[in-house]
Amino acid sequence: AMQKVKLPKRLDPFKCAVQRSEYSGVLLTCDMKRFVDSVADCDESVKIEVAFKKDEQGLTFFEGTLDTLASLTCERCGGQLAQPLHVSFCFSPIKAGAEPEELADIYDPIEVDDQGEINILQFVEDELILSLPLVAFHAEEACAIKQDELSFGDVGEEYKRPNPFAVLKELK
Repeated sequence: AMQKVKLPKRLDPFKCAVQRSEYSGVLLTCDMKRFVDSVADCDESVKIEVAFKKDEQGLTFFEGTLDTLASLTCERCGGQLAQPLHVSFCFSPIKAGAEPEELADIYDPIEVDDQGEINILQFVEDELILSLPLVAFHAEEACAIKQDELSFGDVGEEYKRPNPFAVLKELK
């Protein structure tokens, strides 16, 4: 298996495609303020697998997956619920001002900056934010507030367990 490396924050996708670069690594969520602000809590890293390639037409593209775990606030009871995030992506880089219509429909276009690079950190953060549900609810049986507003007996074990992210809070 490829070793876990801390991914570079910026990459030139055209060069990477020529070299057929593949990365398996992590980026730290402490560098993703917008994402951190969008969730109640999150793991300290995002696992990334990404491969840069050229297709039969010679178009550069990159595809891969993002995985991390976030905690969201239940809109019903205000408690937290775990939300695993798994994102698959496939993008083709375009230079600013280029016509995205030239791209095959299978790729989403992504603009490179003046240096011909993609800000991978920002890209990953955007993708994670887009993957978040607009509203979050516990499954009914796990929610402290039942649909019919009745709460029977004991609040489940789930709510007595220490929050797995509490440790991270101390570090911040």
